[in-house]
Amino acid sequence: MFGRLKISDIPYNEPIIVFTFIFIILVSTITIFTISYFGKWKYLWNNWLTSLDHKKIGIMYIITSIVMLLRGFIDAIMMRTQQMLASSNMQEGFLSPHHYNQIITVHGVIMIIFMATPFIIGLMNIIIPLQIGCRDLAFPFLNSLSFWLFMVGVILINLSLGIGEFAQTGWTAYPPLSEKIYSPGVGVDYWIWSMQIAGISTTITGINFIVTILFMRTPNMSIMNMPVFTWATLCTNILIILAFPILAVTIMLLTLDRYLGMHFFTQDMGGNPMMYINLFWSWGHPEVYILVLPVFGIFSEVVATFSQKSLFNYKTLIFATIIITVLAFCVWLHHFFTMGAGSNVNSFFGIMTMIIAIPTGVKVFNWLFTMYRGKIIINTIMLWTIGFIITFVIGGAAGVLLALPTANYVLHNSLFVVAHFHNVIIGGVLFGCFAGATYWFPKIFGFILNEVWGKISFCLWIIGFYIAFMPLYILGFMGMTRRLSQSIDSNFHNLLTISFIGVIIIMFGILSQIIQVIISVKNRKNNIATNDPWNGRTLEWFTSSPPSVYNFSIIPKIRNTIDTFWFMKKDTKNNIKLKYQPIFLPKNTSFGIIISIFGLLFCFSMIWYIWWLSYISILGVVTSIIIYNVKNKEYYYFSINKIKAIENNKYIKNN
Repeated sequence: MFGRLKISDIPYNEPIIVFTFIFIILVSTITIFTISYFGKWKYLWNNWLTSLDHKKIGIMYIITSIVMLLRGFIDAIMMRTQQMLASSNMQEGFLSPHHYNQIITVHGVIMIIFMATPFIIGLMNIIIPLQIGCRDLAFPFLNSLSFWLFMVGVILINLSLGIGEFAQTGWTAYPPLSEKIYSPGVGVDYWIWSMQIAGISTTITGINFIVTILFMRTPNMSIMNMPVFTWATLCTNILIILAFPILAVTIMLLTLDRYLGMHFFTQDMGGNPMMYINLFWSWGHPEVYILVLPVFGIFSEVVATFSQKSLFNYKTLIFATIIITVLAFCVWLHHFFTMGAGSNVNSFFGIMTMIIAIPTGVKVFNWLFTMYRGKIIINTIMLWTIGFIITFVIGGAAGVLLALPTANYVLHNSLFVVAHFHNVIIGGVLFGCFAGATYWFPKIFGFILNEVWGKISFCLWIIGFYIAFMPLYILGFMGMTRRLSQSIDSNFHNLLTISFIGVIIIMFGILSQIIQVIISVKNRKNNIATNDPWNGRTLEWFTSSPPSVYNFSIIPKIRNTIDTFWFMKKDTKNNIKLKYQPIFLPKNTSFGIIISIFGLLFCFSMIWYIWWLSYISILGVVTSIIIYNVKNKEYYYFSINKIKAIENNKYIKNN
């Protein structure tokens, strides 16, 4: 009845896992009890969980990604501690190889798929409709469904902690290690279904944003007048709808190998493991740009705002973004120069990897020239930006070095590669997420984050980052490979200890950010944001902070310039005449949650071979979709009186 699920599949012999799982259950129980005690379930259900408001969905994305950041960072601390101990007199450390391999796999999956990607999507959700002057995304229900499907992946990857195990393959799950014969347990199956459901969610999101940006821009906004963040989002989502189907097909083929005994990625019966690696990185390297392109857009907005001048050469930035989007699909083989493809193939991908650094460098110079002779305001947001530029350039230079096949043969699979990757992802993507969240925080919540604690957290992060990852470059040159966990050469111990100290400093940086939010919430009445907190140059029109449920009283019209928003804000009385019109907005629905619950049951049943439950789950998904399309009314009506009442800060119930 329960397939291969047995009591013995609960890892009660692993005290760290048991303690962690009990802690998660305890925190969840306290949260549920607190919500029940204050009677907030109805409020959460009506105003958040079933909401189709792009702003609320974006906030839920960001909150979830922050929780996953904490989970992934705990795994990072455990890995660094294990390597430090395993290179000392304590050769076995405190983690078994079985547990360490799960941690290193789940760390990569969480940080890329369940932390960085949703954080970026959350910012897109909140800001894009405000920047292009529309009231919501093109498909509000699909937006809600995307979020809840993403939550299915989050639940699955955390469920593996206490029921069964996660994959021990590394986050890329290369065959033959991920094949049934070498990984007979449920770990790879958890990886398959959590990645697959998250990939479907992201693909739906990509379609939604492309349609929104192309067809729902405010009147007179041509495509070459869009804000840079909107342009970056458009290119990012083009990459999403081109790349994520590759991942879906790759995972499906691996699923057929494991479930039906096929041989797509095995050495026998005509299969080839290298085909998997080619397909995986055909998605995997565009995924790097899916993460970093929106961040480039964020920094473009930030630099112009706090340099108090127009962005240097807008069109150059746009064309550089487009070129990166195209070239992102021409560089994937540099991840495995050592496969033996031959000098011609390696030379092509090495050259293309160097070429893609050119438009990236153009962007850096655009930001520097924007700051040149500008009246720069040094605040937390600009500090994240400056830290990004320095760190990202170092990571990019290391990437150009790795683009040389001859150098790559020496450094492949070493900690040098780990340092390069984290230079780009942490110094680029994560710093960009922090800058964007701080920059738009007043627009989202209506008050400004505490500057003192923001600067403290930045200092701890930047110092901790360099102490944690610069030693890895040296260790890579010394020959230390990735994923070592037991009996590590003692010659590596000192540098591994320094790296561990850096991770601890980053931990204090994260604690500082938590303190920053707590203090900011406590003192929010003293830090109320105006409609335009950053000197008139934020590109979100005339929306209040936070915006009302409908974003705009009237859909704005723009002049033929990319700085329209700024000029209009400087002369609002002459440019805006409020002519209220009836507004239709999406009606809240629970069908996204219902479909996702059946999706969760389906994935869980497939992992554990509970076939009867999988049939019921498929039936539930199909039935829910049919009922939604037949009976659900997508919109509700906002009268003129309701609009006026909301703008006068009167409380209106959304029926």
